[in-house]
Amino acid sequence: MIKETDFIFSPEQLFNRDYVLKAISDKSGVPVKDIKDFRILRKSIDARKAVKFNVRLQFITRDDKFPSLTGNFEFRNVSGANPVIIVGAGPAGYFAALECLMRGMKPVVLERGKSVEDRKHDIAKLNREHLLNPESNYAFGEGGAGTYSDGKLYTRSKKRGDITEILQILHFFGAGEEILIDSHPHIGTDKLPGIMKNIREKIMECGGEVYFNTKVINLITENNEVKGVITEDGKEFAAKNIILATGHSARDVYYFLDALKVRLEEKGFAMGIRVEHPQAQIDSIQYKRKERGEYLPAASYNLVKQIDGRGVYSFCMCPGGTIVSSSTEKNQIVVNGMSNSRRNSPYANSGIVVELRPEDYYMYSGNKTFAGLEFQKQLERMAFQNSASGLRAPAQRLEDFVKGRISANLPDSSYYPGLINSPVHFWLPDSIGLRLRAAFKEFNKQMSGFLTNEAVVVGVESRTSSPVKIIRDFESFQSPGLKGLYPCGEGAGYAGGIVSSALDGMQAVKRIQ
Repeated sequence: MIKETDFIFSPEQLFNRDYVLKAISDKSGVPVKDIKDFRILRKSIDARKAVKFNVRLQFITRDDKFPSLTGNFEFRNVSGANPVIIVGAGPAGYFAALECLMRGMKPVVLERGKSVEDRKHDIAKLNREHLLNPESNYAFGEGGAGTYSDGKLYTRSKKRGDITEILQILHFFGAGEEILIDSHPHIGTDKLPGIMKNIREKIMECGGEVYFNTKVINLITENNEVKGVITEDGKEFAAKNIILATGHSARDVYYFLDALKVRLEEKGFAMGIRVEHPQAQIDSIQYKRKERGEYLPAASYNLVKQIDGRGVYSFCMCPGGTIVSSSTEKNQIVVNGMSNSRRNSPYANSGIVVELRPEDYYMYSGNKTFAGLEFQKQLERMAFQNSASGLRAPAQRLEDFVKGRISANLPDSSYYPGLINSPVHFWLPDSIGLRLRAAFKEFNKQMSGFLTNEAVVVGVESRTSSPVKIIRDFESFQSPGLKGLYPCGEGAGYAGGIVSSALDGMQAVKRIQ
């Protein structure tokens, strides 16, 4: 017999096997001695009052076996099939490649950055020596921005389809079974590189091709159809279908597409800062305990408030995490957050960003399409100008930032290149800074103790999403007037994060006839 049932347990109860077995027996009427085993199918935390786990359990009796949670995937040999060029080896690109294998098409993946094995050396140099490789960093390289900046798999966007397949594929390639169980699944930056490598090896094993250090600088077109791409080293790759999955930081792509008269338009996005607290402080606020204990994970939060007609909200919250440098060009400072799979850093960090609409930044460029991009660049250069030198990030104690006073000093931080004391409240544009300062006061009403000088704001969090959208047809996913070009993922403006980008990449391939 295989049955499922729902329970509410305290943390101590859930991790007491005897207690859980008795609870199953009491609810189902099956004697404890007849319950062979149980497993968790779904798990979420409710910390509104006393901390509880909401779980769905599956249990078996006698000689039964648990059914597999992993889907069945048939990746075909495509050595002799027609090629599909995929520009970008992030989640949109790699999942598009896997969809090609399942549909009998040959993926040819062109990635401007390096493999995960080589990319990690450039990231180490970035952190230790402050040496930035513009083509291999936290944003560019195999796996995309998410690989070395956390690997959160939660998405609110369900309109493109069921995300279960994405999670099952990640599990198939090495992610732990917990991503199929947790309500807010997370892989961790320590595990994602290995998963990306496994996907690459499957693509190549099946006859697909993957090229690193191969930057696409233009498209080959004829009679309003794509014929291939041209790379920076002068090579040409031919194909009649191109999946464009370049990520939100590949700014050069927007400019060469504009020169080709590909339809683009300005897009709302968000910018702000990253705030970092001691993790113990967030645990205490959220769990209402002095210490979270051994059974609870590092606590997270989700905050949103309307301030002066714009949303201000937490973004990419990283419990037990680290702030990292996500710059892709010299003379700019960009920060992001990440966590490893154990989330065991003593710090909690999150982007706190302000919604921006096109009318907020039209004045920053004569070309309305690129006004948001130019505003983004200006803020990143402003952060660099206030950082003294290198990749040290401008920072200010949180309460000082809100009250508009200069910090006497700064607390310790997880940001490896180091912080520099800066009046962030003074140089942030008012459209962002004033809303942030008001929002932090409101957030403190929701999370008493959140607004404290034990926390620090670090600038700037500017790469939440693309400020430009590459227009595509709703049904075909193709760029209007350019047959065979399929823009997808974050860089095209149709996704945000690993899961939605992966799903968008797969959906794009499904449109190829």
